[in-house]
Amino acid sequence: MSDDKDTDQKEAFSPERITFENRYVTVVGEINDKLAKTTVERLLALAAVSDDPITMFISSPGGHVESGDMVHDLIKFIKPTVRVIGSGWVASAGALIFIGAKKENRFCLPNTRFLLHQPSGGIGGKASDIQIQAQQLKIMKERFERIFAEATGQSEEKIAEDTKRDFWLNTDEAIAYGLLGKVITSASDI
Repeated sequence: MSDDKDTDQKEAFSPERITFENRYVTVVGEINDKLAKTTVERLLALAAVSDDPITMFISSPGGHVESGDMVHDLIKFIKPTVRVIGSGWVASAGALIFIGAKKENRFCLPNTRFLLHQPSGGIGGKASDIQIQAQQLKIMKERFERIFAEATGQSEEKIAEDTKRDFWLNTDEAIAYGLLGKVITSASDI
């Protein structure tokens, strides 16, 4: 009998159950297809349960752009409002996910840093394949500039210029740039 009670208590306090019941989603680490799949599944499950807001916590060095696109687009697709809270660092494809939320729903904790840069990729193979890959990177870069311009209010040309190299922003700079809505220090600040 004691084993059943212990099991029930462990299940009641499991991180998965607590995050689901509180409508939290965490995106931590490299953005890849596995993380995107898990994140999208959780967002869809929470959206199916209710239209109440979902809070996503993100700390990521970035990763695969198309995996970031998947989460970014789903944040906009589902009916519940998604609030994102950056912590640690929100970089590259992580920043792409971050701006999936409306500006008024983009928050971060005080010590968060942001990194934007143009997409990159490994190119190899036959000359004709290299040419195709280079063209696809150019298309991705232009799309990235458009998406970030729309999300921040900056011009596409400014985004292109700023992201020629790694473009780091602290919280004050991120607010001024239009990337971030508000710095928060507690859950009651949302």
